[in-house]
Amino acid sequence: MLDSLRVFAKSWPGKIMGACLLVGLAGFGINNVIADLGSNTVARVGNEDINSREFLRAYQSQLNQVAQQFGSMPTPQEAMSLGIPATVLQNLAQDAALNQLASNFGLGVSQRKLSEMLREDPSFQNALGTFNADNFRQVLQASGLTEAEYFDDQSNAARRQQLILSLFGDTKLPETAASLINRYVADQRTIEYFTLGETNVETPAAPTEDELKAYLAEHQAEFRTVETRKVQMLRLSAADLAQTKVADITDDAIAAEYERTKATLTKPERRTIQQVVLNDEQVAAFEAGLAAGTPFETLVSEAGLTATDLGSLTQAEINDAGLASAAFGLAQGAFVVIDGVAGKRAIHVSAIEAGGVPALDEVRDQIAENLALAAARNELADVQDQIEELRAAFRPLTEIAERFKLDLYEADVTSGGTELSVIPDLATEDAPRVTQAIFKAEQGALTAAIPLSGNANLWFDLNAIEPARDQTLDEVREQLTTTMTTERVNNAIIAAQAEAVKRLDAGEAIADVAASYNVFPQLSAPFTRFGSEDGTIDGALASAAFAGDASHHGSAVTQSGEFVVFQVTELTEATAPLEASAAATLENEARIGIYGDFVTAVRDDARMTINQQTLQQVLAVNTGL
Repeated sequence: MLDSLRVFAKSWPGKIMGACLLVGLAGFGINNVIADLGSNTVARVGNEDINSREFLRAYQSQLNQVAQQFGSMPTPQEAMSLGIPATVLQNLAQDAALNQLASNFGLGVSQRKLSEMLREDPSFQNALGTFNADNFRQVLQASGLTEAEYFDDQSNAARRQQLILSLFGDTKLPETAASLINRYVADQRTIEYFTLGETNVETPAAPTEDELKAYLAEHQAEFRTVETRKVQMLRLSAADLAQTKVADITDDAIAAEYERTKATLTKPERRTIQQVVLNDEQVAAFEAGLAAGTPFETLVSEAGLTATDLGSLTQAEINDAGLASAAFGLAQGAFVVIDGVAGKRAIHVSAIEAGGVPALDEVRDQIAENLALAAARNELADVQDQIEELRAAFRPLTEIAERFKLDLYEADVTSGGTELSVIPDLATEDAPRVTQAIFKAEQGALTAAIPLSGNANLWFDLNAIEPARDQTLDEVREQLTTTMTTERVNNAIIAAQAEAVKRLDAGEAIADVAASYNVFPQLSAPFTRFGSEDGTIDGALASAAFAGDASHHGSAVTQSGEFVVFQVTELTEATAPLEASAAATLENEARIGIYGDFVTAVRDDARMTINQQTLQQVLAVNTGL
């Protein structure tokens, strides 16, 4: 009975009835069906609680991942439509269920192991690959974690890992599955084939005027213009205004600014540093090489080592005091052997970028641009007000651009807005907004300024509208002729290809069939169902060749558009075992599949109850609603 109810609850009628019941309960003023969940508990899995802080941290992390993938942070509505809250809850429920199971099995992790995991975590390591306490604190602060929460999370993760390894660590791919997969991947075939092209069929007659008209009438939807709007645009930003002022910056002003800001212009010395860890034998060789003047690169090569490039660093950027002192005491190209955490190491400086105060001529242009930008920022609001007054007086943008020495941009804009690329450095998120405003505007009407990112504004005049329309025969005659001729040639090749296959069906030799089209069949090298390594047999042709048995023949159109007729001549079964790397990958995939089913079963068995009221409150606080 209970099983039947569960099946019904998972069906659409059951879900609808459940929703109606929830609405009915809400109508009677019941705020929370789960009365025994605390106000800080978002959900409970078995006897494990998922609190609001834990949920918020995971939810924000998931939002950040989506933002990195799509380039912008999803809105609350978008997050809901993407199912992010539900996904986060399911993942947390999965971890909670496994934690509970691991606890029931008595699994645990020692403080020593936790310390080892901490020091091996690359998130907390410095440029030298060693643990850095400052990095640890910064990462925890950015993640919203306390040290206690971090170690608790790591302990749970380690327990879950023990559980997984103990249950699925020795999962092997069945021999039958490995054999079938190996046969699928490694079986080979050899074919005779020939290619039919334009030269192998009769040249079709050119389309007549009536045929062109009929074709255009039938395919008119493919031959239409798109609506185009001719606009003039003017953008005002601090950078745009600064470009008009650079020429007005005097040499005296540049010199005075240089003297005023000289201290801030000082750049620290940077050194490009490499290091290599040495064993006792290598230490002796490197010290002998140092005494003999042997180059670092030679010693590294002779020892069969690979130096680690630490990058171009200032002395302040190096946390290891010994390394910093050694590297900044060397001449360019020199090296020294010093102590390290894992033993001796050789430190090499391959390049030195001198520090100090740059000369005035080195920074003259940059100072002029900075002064112009500062002046532009002071005047930006005033110039914007003046432009708005001129717009209100219906002055054209050509006049306004000339008055303020600003650039005027012209474009025939379509609904896609790609033509807005004429505006340099227009932000990607601004282009759709500008296009939408242009296509909402009426010709001759005064248009409002469009705010852009970076405290900028854009004005436009809509000068003409070219509506979408059907193209005439005269406009597309050449294109139509080419299209129809190409279609006729392809149809003729397809017909010849089909005829060739029929002749093979009748038992005619492929060499005789090919000869009738003035071509010679080629014998391929053995290839797999994915094609040949040299690319002569691509995936499309290989797939067609593998679609039958040893007597199989047929035709295919390759990925490059060639029309091929083929005859299978040989089948070669895979005899070598599945490659070790492939077998390991497949075993891992099988392990993941079994593990996924196991985790789902554990989670479902533990049962999750959700505190909808707390969940909605947490989401509202996170989104600022």
